[in-house]
Amino acid sequence: MRYGGTIAAGGLLAGCLSGEDGPGTDSTENGNGYTVSMEPVGEVSFGEVPERWVAYDGGYADMAVALGQADGLMGIGSADRYYTYVYDELPGVDVDQSVLEEYPEVQTKEEFYELEADVHLYDPEMLINWFDWDDNDVDEIAQTVGPFYGNLIFRRSDDWHDYEYYTLYEAFEKVANAFQQTDRFEAFEQFHDEFIDSIQSRLPLAEDRPDVFLTFEGTEEPETFSPYRLNDDGTSKKQWRDLGVTDALAGTDIDNLSTTNRGELDYENLLEIDPDVLLVRGHERKSPAEFRDVVLAYMEDHPVGSELTAVENGQVYRGGYLHQGPIHNLFLTERAAKQLYPDEFGAVTDDTELFDRQRVADIINGEF
Repeated sequence: MRYGGTIAAGGLLAGCLSGEDGPGTDSTENGNGYTVSMEPVGEVSFGEVPERWVAYDGGYADMAVALGQADGLMGIGSADRYYTYVYDELPGVDVDQSVLEEYPEVQTKEEFYELEADVHLYDPEMLINWFDWDDNDVDEIAQTVGPFYGNLIFRRSDDWHDYEYYTLYEAFEKVANAFQQTDRFEAFEQFHDEFIDSIQSRLPLAEDRPDVFLTFEGTEEPETFSPYRLNDDGTSKKQWRDLGVTDALAGTDIDNLSTTNRGELDYENLLEIDPDVLLVRGHERKSPAEFRDVVLAYMEDHPVGSELTAVENGQVYRGGYLHQGPIHNLFLTERAAKQLYPDEFGAVTDDTELFDRQRVADIINGEF
């Protein structure tokens, strides 16, 4: 295997030999522990269940938290895009903010050595393509500190990602196998499926659903917009697919934002598309009211932006997280349902809850 094959990490890990839930469906016991697999790293062997972990993004961190592993968080690769405030609504669920403040951008070999994590929830190909690592760097950390175990799944438009992708729950299951928490995963998956079914049963007919333009623009006075395509099956767009919306860019030759495509559209371009709903990423620290008072207000005063149907109708909203895990996804799907279909699900600014917070907290806390 490219990253050293089956990486024996038994001497580096703390904890018991097997978790309370036993091996998962993609987890094989061996004489010294168990082996799990995930592209692009292939098979990874653990002598004991990992306790200390680092994740590159909020999606994988959220998976670990959902599996009851919050206490093992040692740092993160991109803290500015890890939105932990959703945990405030889940009794007994939180993460140590001081850890995120001390290690908010774990991206160098020196930091990996310092933290001595048992497992790194990173796609090593991302480190190579984004942060100038090479194969030797990856092998060095994997063999002397702890293995890498992750796959960049939030989008599917990067040329260098020429290996298998996973859906959110496929990746979540693989992380559950690594932590030997398959019971928690299965309980979470069942809750998710019931929630999505309940939402989809209330959606309007397809012809009555809006067409949507999803973009990234983090400034408070936006002038240009980086496009996302909803036909990209990345996990960052899961809620929009589940809600059955139409991509406003369908039928155009506009590509999805990626490592190599950094193209942007201006207001004149948007006016040609004129979507029913405009979803703007990059403002997740703002409340709905703050977003409307700042970003939407600027667009309403813009000489061209004000002509957009979405702006005229006030249907410009925050676009959701780039990196979302299973807990995030529940909250983002609830928010998106209200944004798109307020007559059915309630306004995005009201307190209507579409899923049971206590039940989610119970699963995370092992009470199921």
